Amino acid sequence: MTLASMTGFASDAGSVGDLTWVWELKSVNGKALDVRLRMPQGYDHLEIQSRNIIMQHFKRGNIQAGLSVSNGKAHEKLSINTEVMDQYLALARELHAKMGGEAPRADNLLAMRGVLEVVPVAMTEEEQKSRDAAILTSLDEAVAALDAARLAEGSRLRGTLVEQVKYIARLTNAAKTNPSRSPDAIKARLKEQVTRILEASNSFDPDRLHQEAVMIATRADIQEEIDRLNAHVSAAHDLLASTEPVGRKLDFLAQEFNREANTLCSKAGDKTMSAIGLEMKTIIDQLREQVQNIE
Repeated sequence: MTLASMTGFASDAGSVGDLTWVWELKSVNGKALDVRLRMPQGYDHLEIQSRNIIMQHFKRGNIQAGLSVSNGKAHEKLSINTEVMDQYLALARELHAKMGGEAPRADNLLAMRGVLEVVPVAMTEEEQKSRDAAILTSLDEAVAALDAARLAEGSRLRGTLVEQVKYIARLTNAAKTNPSRSPDAIKARLKEQVTRILEASNSFDPDRLHQEAVMIATRADIQEEIDRLNAHVSAAHDLLASTEPVGRKLDFLAQEFNREANTLCSKAGDKTMSAIGLEMKTIIDQLREQVQNIE
């Protein structure tokens, strides 16, 4: 059985020669799929392909993907910024003309900030294609690891959700078999209510009171709620056994569970039924919280 969470973290490192990189992927809850990429300078051309790789694997979640690259010495060379050097040289000559002293020396100029720079060595087209292909393959590995992490978390969540749904089923059965639903218990409560009303005033029509009592008893019956709760329990088990993303459906089902629990509480005939309804609302709230993590 597969159920994926939207929470996870994964990374993958790679290298070509002395060029190294690291992909880091982080996934959190989201109503839809939102992919945000952070690419270093010079690698923006890989953004579209990288985004497509991620979007092919996931349906929901806020996913942040970052690439960091370290260029080795073979990919760097020293270069003189002649524009900056000429500015230093002009100022040095101007001061030398006014004040005399030693003429500006090359080693002093090279030590000035911004004159000597480390710049990347230009790659051939074939070298760049090979590097890009390796980086994207590494992203595939990171995505697979993130997928595995989300599935592992989903497996843990599935066990929790299954137990919560089973508990709702037990509470539904407890409501169904609650002694307060027996005809004798309902009759006793109605008789007590009617007696109290008649004691307060003798102007009521006993026949009309009987009719009203029957209507009250009908409205207070919870059989429909019990039937719907049992249907929702069955649907929840089916969704939890599905291999498709079911997060949105489970979220909707949790709302339906809550609706029936609210009605159960409003129709409760005594404190034992109220306790069942309140306990059901508590476990449904926990269910809804966990469902928010499901893809």
